[in-house]
Amino acid sequence: MHNPSTRRTFLTSALAAPALAQPARAAAKRPNVIVILTDDQGYGDFSCHGNPLLKTPAMDRLHAESVRFTSFHAAPMCTPTRGQLLTGQDACRNGATSVTAGRALVRSGIPMMPEVFAASGYATGLFGKWHVGDAYPYRPMDRGFQEAKYFMGWGLSSAPEFDNDYFNGRYLDNGRPARFEGYCADFWFGQAMSWIGRQQARRQPFFLYLPTNTPHGPAWVDRKYSAPYSKPGAPANFFGMIANLDENIAKLDDYLGRSGLRDDTVVVFMTDNGGTGGVNFYNAGMRGRKTQNYEGGHRVPCFVRWPAGGLRVAEDIGTPTQLQDVLPTLIDLCGLKKPAAARFDGISLAPLLRSKTAALPDRKLVVQYGQTPKKWDACVVWGKWRLVGENDLYDMDADPAQKASVASSQGAVLKQMRNHYEQWWAGVEKLVADFAPLSIGADAENPVTLTCSDWQDIYCDNVHSVLSGIGGPRGGPWRVLVEKSGEYQIELSRWPFHRALALDAPCPETPLTVAKLEAGKAFPVAGAQLRIAGQTASVKTKPGDKSAGFRVKLAGGTKTDMQGWFQDAQGADLCGAFYARVKRV
Repeated sequence: MHNPSTRRTFLTSALAAPALAQPARAAAKRPNVIVILTDDQGYGDFSCHGNPLLKTPAMDRLHAESVRFTSFHAAPMCTPTRGQLLTGQDACRNGATSVTAGRALVRSGIPMMPEVFAASGYATGLFGKWHVGDAYPYRPMDRGFQEAKYFMGWGLSSAPEFDNDYFNGRYLDNGRPARFEGYCADFWFGQAMSWIGRQQARRQPFFLYLPTNTPHGPAWVDRKYSAPYSKPGAPANFFGMIANLDENIAKLDDYLGRSGLRDDTVVVFMTDNGGTGGVNFYNAGMRGRKTQNYEGGHRVPCFVRWPAGGLRVAEDIGTPTQLQDVLPTLIDLCGLKKPAAARFDGISLAPLLRSKTAALPDRKLVVQYGQTPKKWDACVVWGKWRLVGENDLYDMDADPAQKASVASSQGAVLKQMRNHYEQWWAGVEKLVADFAPLSIGADAENPVTLTCSDWQDIYCDNVHSVLSGIGGPRGGPWRVLVEKSGEYQIELSRWPFHRALALDAPCPETPLTVAKLEAGKAFPVAGAQLRIAGQTASVKTKPGDKSAGFRVKLAGGTKTDMQGWFQDAQGADLCGAFYARVKRV
C-alpha cells in the first residue's frame, strides 16, 4: 500500500441510497449497464438453486425476472475469470491466467470492457474488486474506468493490502489512498448508487462494474447476518456474507425502480468461479469446486435482465455459454463500437436473449487457467459432453455428478474434443510463457510499488505468505519495463512500506475488527542484493533500517527481470524482498 505519511488520506463514509434525480427515461438512447460479479459464491449458494438453508430473496427475484444461462462457464479462479469477462478473450490468450505469480495482468493493448463503453460515450465506474493489475498500466483508470473505487490484490488481506479490514478499512479512489466507514460491501454498493445518481442527473448513459470481494474469505461479517445460519455443518459466516450481499442487491434494485432507471438498465449478474465455503454443505449436485476442472469448479450462474429491451421471457437457456461471451453480447445489445484491435474468443448471445427460436453455432469451449498453464490441464465443453484432462469424458445429461468417464465407449466424441483442444493449445502455447511487464519510471505512476504477488512463477499473494516469509531464500523476479532512461532509486523492504517496520524486525500481531493477524517472522537481515538489467549490486544494512536502497542507471525501453533479496551478516540468503519501491529520479 501507499505510505500514508507522504500522501493525503481521505475519509469517505458509506452512503445510504442517495437522493433521487428526476427520471430521464425519455431521453435515454442506449441502455445503462450494470455488471455484478460476486466473489467465490458457488452455483449452489442460492436458495433459487435449491440451497436448503441459505435465503437469498433479492437474488432469487433477479433470477425470476431474468433470462438465465444455466450452462455458463467461468474460469475456476478469480483473476482469469475477470480477464475473460473484461476482454472477451480466453485467459491463456490475454495473459491473466492466475491470481498471482506474475500472471494476474491483462496484456497492454487488448481492449477492455470499460474502454469499449467509454469510446461509445458511456460514463464508466468500478466499485469493488479489480484484481487484474495494481500498477500502471494495468490499473482500472488505465483501462477505461473514469471513476474507480477499489483495492489492490485479490482481497483486503492480500499481500498488497496486508493488514486491511472488511470494516472501516482502506481503499483507493482513482489511485489515491482513502478510507471507508462501515462494511466493505455496503460501501461499494452505496458508492455505486451515488455515482448512478450523478450520471442520471447528467442524462448520461453509464456502465457500472460492481465486483464484490465478498463472500471470498476471510469470512468476516456482522453477526446479525451469520446468526440465522448457525446450524450444525453450515458455514454460518460464509452464508452471512451472502446474506449481506443479498440485502445490498435489494437496495440497488429498489433504487433503480424509484429512480426510473430500472426498465432501461441491463443487469448482468454472475459469480466468478465454482463454490468454496458452501461446497461441503450444498453444491447443486455437482462434482468439484473452485480451482478444479470439474463442473463444480467453473459452472456459475448468469442472469440477464433488461425489462425494456425486448428480451425473451424470463426462463432458462441450457446452451453452453461462457464469460467470454459477455462483452460481445453487450456490444450488440447496446450498439457499441467494436474496437479494431479486439479479438474475441466469445460470441454475442443477443440472438438467444431476444428469441426463443434462435440458436448459436455449434462450438466447443475450453476452460483453462493456471499459475503455469500446462497442456491438458483443462476442460473442453461441447454440448452435453465434458472432456476433463486428456482422457476423462463425461455425459452431463446421464451423469451430472461426473461419477464415471465414458471415454472408452465414445471414441468418436473423444477424438473430436481432443482435436479441438490440440488446435486451441497450439494457438496459445507460446503466449502462456509471455509475462506482461510492470512499468517502472512512467510519468503516470512514479514512484511505483511492486509486491511479491507479482513475483514470476511463485505463489505469494496473501498476508500470511508475507508474515511467514515464504518464497525461498531469494523470492522471485518481477518482469519490468523501463519506461524512460535515467537514474532509478530502488528500495527493497521486508514489510509493506506503510507499516514502517525495520528489515530485521518481526511484524507485531495486528488486531482487526473481528479477527487478528498473527505476528510475522523476523529474519536477521544485514544486507541486500539487487539484480536488474544485467547489473548486480549489494548493500549492507544496519539494525533498525526500514529498507535497503540502491541507485542504478537504466535505459528506456528495456524489458528485463528485477529481483531483490536479503542476506544475513555472513552473506547467506534469507528471503526475497516482498516489497519494492522504484522511482525515476
